[in-house]
Amino acid sequence: MSVNSIGRPVCLTRCLRQPVRTTVTAVHHKSRHGSSQSRTLTSETRPRRKIHSSSSSRSSAPAADQGLAATASSVHNFASQIVHATTSATAGPESSSASSSQTSRTRNMAKKSPLSVLPLETILRTLVTSTISSSPLLLPPSLAIMTLLAHSNNAILNPERNRLLNWVLKKTFYAQYCAGENAAEVRQTLAGLNKIGFTGVILNYAREVVLTEAQSKNLTPCDTGAEAEACIRDEINPWLKATLATVQIAQPHDFVALKFTGAGRQALYALRNRLPPPKALAAAIDEICQLAATRNVPLLFDAEQTALQAGIDDWTIDYARRYNNITPNHAIIYGTYQSYLKHCPELLSKHLAIAAKENFTLGVKLVRGAYLGADPRHMIHDTKEDTDRCCDGISEALITRTWNSVLKPQEGQPEFPPVSVVLGTHNLETVQKAQALHASPQAAGVELAIAQLMGMADEVSCALIAGDKGEQAAAPPANAVTAAAVKTTGATTTGVGLHSATTSTATLVGSGSGSDTKAKAYKYIVWGTTKECMTYLLRRAHENKDAVSRTKAGRDAMWEEAKRRFWGAFSSSS
Repeated sequence: MSVNSIGRPVCLTRCLRQPVRTTVTAVHHKSRHGSSQSRTLTSETRPRRKIHSSSSSRSSAPAADQGLAATASSVHNFASQIVHATTSATAGPESSSASSSQTSRTRNMAKKSPLSVLPLETILRTLVTSTISSSPLLLPPSLAIMTLLAHSNNAILNPERNRLLNWVLKKTFYAQYCAGENAAEVRQTLAGLNKIGFTGVILNYAREVVLTEAQSKNLTPCDTGAEAEACIRDEINPWLKATLATVQIAQPHDFVALKFTGAGRQALYALRNRLPPPKALAAAIDEICQLAATRNVPLLFDAEQTALQAGIDDWTIDYARRYNNITPNHAIIYGTYQSYLKHCPELLSKHLAIAAKENFTLGVKLVRGAYLGADPRHMIHDTKEDTDRCCDGISEALITRTWNSVLKPQEGQPEFPPVSVVLGTHNLETVQKAQALHASPQAAGVELAIAQLMGMADEVSCALIAGDKGEQAAAPPANAVTAAAVKTTGATTTGVGLHSATTSTATLVGSGSGSDTKAKAYKYIVWGTTKECMTYLLRRAHENKDAVSRTKAGRDAMWEEAKRRFWGAFSSSS
């Protein structure tokens, strides 16, 4: 018998060591078993590799090996008793604590997170893009390159003329934020989002125009002669065709975002000067609205730069008058209200007064704002806290249909009209407040959808998906869920978890049914050629620059998910 350096027989040394490994393995097996039980609840669960030990393989072993195995097993069991007694007597609470810690770590590795519904490709791509966006070293040169690509007609730098550049962009930033270049690609992307668990999307044709101050002042009406014909042929008609295609692609549980700047110079001139849309453009907008109403696909009139926004607000009210009285308490036309602008509450109050007077539902898409780099600084709230108070105050007033210190009625206007609301935010606290309030007795049965941008804030979106799936599995009565939410959170609690009972009653989808109260996750996503999407991608990059802390939070969440998957795979193979 061989002896090791301390004089202990080698075979006994190995046997004494084995129980420690066996104990850890048993913990792993227990954790894996528990994880397997939980994963049977979802269809996305990745099948685990099973290790089979068949009787036929055992019987084929030589008899000598079987005898040796039996002897080793007996020694192993005896040694296990010795080690167990020794460690119990000498290790004390520290050993128990270490074992508990190991068990906790193993269980945490197996625990599913909301981000587990995302494909690995999405996790890795988000890690790359968010790392660049949150890096003071990498972001400036990236923005410079994107600006060059967005505005260049050079054969090498234009994505539509350089196939290699187009391929690189489509596999990286384009794939992160955009749906596709044609209807087939868009449908494929939407099917993937639906498979993950998103209820629907806010779909937008990406073509847009961002003006400098000098350009906005030098616009011409483009409404006579050959110039007008060129505007209609080359600008309005392509925009109309693409927007109609967008409405056709969308389903009744989706929204379509409408960007008037994509219609070209006639639209820009009319908006800049607060004029009604010219005849050809008006006919195009009516055709889009009629198709949307027929298919029950609500239209969100997107916000633009301040130089154009007043004209968009005028058009929003005009088309809301025509299309938002078709179905009671259900809007087809939504205006966008940017709460980072100081005049936002006053503007919304005026529009609510018009809706109450003329008896139609006001569609409200509430956001913080996306033109921080372009809008005049004096029009924007002085601090982020002021913007947060404005956004949360308006959200509270809309969900409860009650005036408050932020959203005040116009003089002699006590009535709060019916509203349909889309809350577009990446702010987790704002989402939680809206969810808790919408689940409380103070809620007024308002249509409410919550959305985040494609490629951003997936930790918020996936938490909504996880809450929806949990609700479907448990399926408690709606009144019981609401009562539980009110009891545990209150109407204005800010610390409500996204997995709480409030999640299952948080969002009413804009379908017009008025009965679906489950939480729904939406993604705002654009489609168009790589070149058309470059301006949008550049704006998203600038938005990330202005929200570095949020971008870092998203990056960290993805990093934790990547580590969870790695350790989960490692533990399952051990």
